[in-house]
Amino acid sequence: MIDKVVIANRGEIALRILRACRELDIRTVAVHSSADRDLKHVRLADETVCIGPPSSSESYLNVPAIIAAAEVTDAVAIHPGYGFLSENADFAERVESSGFIFIGPNAGVIRLMGDKVSAIREMKAAGVPCVPGSDGPLPEDPDECTRIAREIGYPIMIKASGGGGGRGMRVVHSEAALHNAISMTRTEAGNAFGNPAVYMEKYLSNPRHVEFQVLADSHGNAIHLGERDCSMQRRHQKVVEEAPAPGITEKQRQKIGKRCAEACQKIGYQGAGTFEFLYENGEFFFIEMNTRVQVEHPVTEMITGIDIVKEQLRIAAGERLSVSQKQVQVQGHAIECRINAEDPSTFMPSPGTISLYHAPGGPGVRVDSHVYNGYKVPPYYDSMIGKLICHSDDRDAAIARMAGALSEIVVEGIKTNVPLHRDIMADAAFRQGGTDIHYLEKKLGL
Repeated sequence: MIDKVVIANRGEIALRILRACRELDIRTVAVHSSADRDLKHVRLADETVCIGPPSSSESYLNVPAIIAAAEVTDAVAIHPGYGFLSENADFAERVESSGFIFIGPNAGVIRLMGDKVSAIREMKAAGVPCVPGSDGPLPEDPDECTRIAREIGYPIMIKASGGGGGRGMRVVHSEAALHNAISMTRTEAGNAFGNPAVYMEKYLSNPRHVEFQVLADSHGNAIHLGERDCSMQRRHQKVVEEAPAPGITEKQRQKIGKRCAEACQKIGYQGAGTFEFLYENGEFFFIEMNTRVQVEHPVTEMITGIDIVKEQLRIAAGERLSVSQKQVQVQGHAIECRINAEDPSTFMPSPGTISLYHAPGGPGVRVDSHVYNGYKVPPYYDSMIGKLICHSDDRDAAIARMAGALSEIVVEGIKTNVPLHRDIMADAAFRQGGTDIHYLEKKLGL
């Protein structure tokens, strides 16, 4: 087993990784910005290294500083968590070329799946269902672009090949708007991702967002851990996630999950990953793969009993998966609410000092958070301050447990989106299950 890991992240996911390392008797190195010296995982880590000032570009995205921290502490591996450098192929390559283990897939696979065009091509070859589209980057010829759009049928979506996080996408409802949309998306993609290539696919009007969790080792073994529903979104950012997805049958789960696992074997994937799909009218359509641990991984852990982060560490150490597909059993239902330091009405960030913090508890209640009484939420990073996860025997019971937990949580001194989550848990359409990705924005009048 790996004996020392650099945790190249911050906040709740850094603390989550530290706890998994402790259970496996792995020593930890917390790298942090000067603004994060009081983070909980920094206080708990075996060693700490300040890698720069508050700005992410000078700290958590500072590759030489992270590599240097691994060198001076004599670490063996680097865990990138999610966000920041977690899906940066150049970083993974630099980690490996410097003699360290990157806890995730290799750089080649990250590049392959990070480019949406090549990812879709690979998934089609592996038998994973995909959204009808251009089958590659759009050509420069306007007439050919028009022909492709007519063949797919409006409405369509123009998407950046190297995009992500809800950026680099435009919906086109008519031929008159097509070429301007392509031009604007190319410019935006070039500026944001350094890759101006765009592609075209059918725009699904009312889909759900359903994703499959996979694990794959270096011995050719790959399994899926079922699916999650992440349709409750605002501006392409997930707000509430749950597992399993309402209305998905066991037959569908095994069919799509098996294809995802087989695709991992085909591309030589190693580690934890997520296949994201749009789901509409009983059909799945692949949109992208996340080559890292997801924010919402706890709901899958709660229904399967499998520690995904510990599996990542074991896989990186060259071990085989600890479970086979036949041993994976889905039990009960789990829901996760992302708790953000933001105004629940305007969604503006709300940094500041937490004067009073009380976490909810009880059976089936899990809180993944790095905050504590007196913690100062900095203005430099993502506003998420924690995740509240509730598990119970069925979906109705899980919702009831979450509503109770949300009534207990106390965060004073800053504003949070807890009131929004309380409202969602009481919403009739959410309680019924199966809301699409546009539902929350419509509910909020956005």
